[in-house]
Amino acid sequence: MCIVMLITLVESTGMFLALSDITGKKLSNEELTRGLRADGLGTVIGGVFNTFPYTSFSQNVGLVTVTGVRSRYVAAAGGIILIAFGLFPKMAHVVASVPQFVLGGAGIVMFGMVAATGIRILGSCDFNRNRHNLFIVAIAIGFGMIPTLAPTFFQYLPKWTVPFTHSGIVLGTIVAVALNLFYNGIQSREEAMRNAAANTHGTE
Repeated sequence: MCIVMLITLVESTGMFLALSDITGKKLSNEELTRGLRADGLGTVIGGVFNTFPYTSFSQNVGLVTVTGVRSRYVAAAGGIILIAFGLFPKMAHVVASVPQFVLGGAGIVMFGMVAATGIRILGSCDFNRNRHNLFIVAIAIGFGMIPTLAPTFFQYLPKWTVPFTHSGIVLGTIVAVALNLFYNGIQSREEAMRNAAANTHGTE
């Protein structure tokens, strides 16, 4: 379970960084830590009430991009509405009444925005002077697509590898981090912060 939670935190970290880039707000280490703690608290509360763990989802990144709404108060109001839906089942008919094609159209836009945001962030990488970066991105994307395009590809691997191979996000992240460490090595904290600041300035 700890391994699964670590994988979830990796995905949440990506969501936080993407939202930071979209909103133009610099994300400090302390703020990133608080966000991960909030995810952990949500998981604990979910376990207390015998429900699924609650984490950040990539749909929210696309939703912020599409609507342009960046206020935390709007997110809190949305949470209150969802609580009301849970306490009063009759209110759930409001959501159920939305046509499927409307939800499908909104989903296409939101997930497309997630992909577009990722492409924009990758655009800040130096692919000209460091040819390894392009290789890292290509291999990571290829591995990330395996669980979707070939679900039985890893069926003969040991059972303990399932948490790492069933999700394209997790698999792609592991491959990208491993290849980056192999080709580019481990940067110092100061150098990493300088590169992050430079990349953020480039995306703006």
